[in-house]
Amino acid sequence: MNVHLVDGTYELFRHFFGNPKRRGSDGAEVGALRGLVRSLTYLLNQDDVSHVAVAFDHVIESFRNDLFDGYKTGAGLPEELESQFWPAEDLCRAMGVVVWPLVEFEADDGIAAGAARYAADDRVETVYMATPDKDLGQCVRGTRVVMLDRMRRKVIDEEGIKAKFGVPPSAIPDYLALVGDDADGIPGIPRWGAKSTGAVLTRYGHIEHIPESADDWDIKVRGAKTLADNLAAQREDAMLYRTLATLREDVPIAEELDDLKWRGADAEALAPLLEWIRDPGSLERLT
Repeated sequence: MNVHLVDGTYELFRHFFGNPKRRGSDGAEVGALRGLVRSLTYLLNQDDVSHVAVAFDHVIESFRNDLFDGYKTGAGLPEELESQFWPAEDLCRAMGVVVWPLVEFEADDGIAAGAARYAADDRVETVYMATPDKDLGQCVRGTRVVMLDRMRRKVIDEEGIKAKFGVPPSAIPDYLALVGDDADGIPGIPRWGAKSTGAVLTRYGHIEHIPESADDWDIKVRGAKTLADNLAAQREDAMLYRTLATLREDVPIAEELDDLKWRGADAEALAPLLEWIRDPGSLERLT
């Protein structure tokens, strides 16, 4: 069997900004919800999909905001997008899918914890983390735990992570700490670009193993002295950024593997929600 763990927050953002705006029966904006329902319906109708969970940022802030003031918040989030978050959870539950509404943690943490937990079960062939978010690259394990970019229909395994970032999955938090991650508000270390970071981490593995002086580096990297000096001046910051970029696998998930098995939609609960978003036809497509 396969397990599909879907980043519901990413799906909402993708459909909000990528799909036409639509109004529900009460005049509320529901375009992202319609996109989510149709996308999830398509997934559930695939022959190799049997065990599914969807993770949401129930609130945007997490424990990381307590560690770093510059970390991403819900500031500037369009009201018409924010208003669709909680109804999205209700829709997914009515569709018969397990929902993880994360509060202290983020959706990515839930997926990371789920991937580690279910991959340990010998009955599972592959865990698909259905998101293109580079943070989840750190959770990829061989061909057993992989990323699934559903929009581009692309599967990224461990070799794919190495080809894309120049480092193995275990070094992705270090990579993001040095290069930065605008989406999460991680500024990175000045002058550390993708190519130089990949080369240095390939040699030294993790930030704490990088010699402080470029004179002690045994690899040739363009601008090595500036890179080393900048890291030396902000090494403590870099370690904090790595903590921010490291996903948590200790998220309390109640569901066992068998609980994720999709057994069909709750038609009675789903029908009025689909009427509200003016997409009643999805019930027939789903069942």
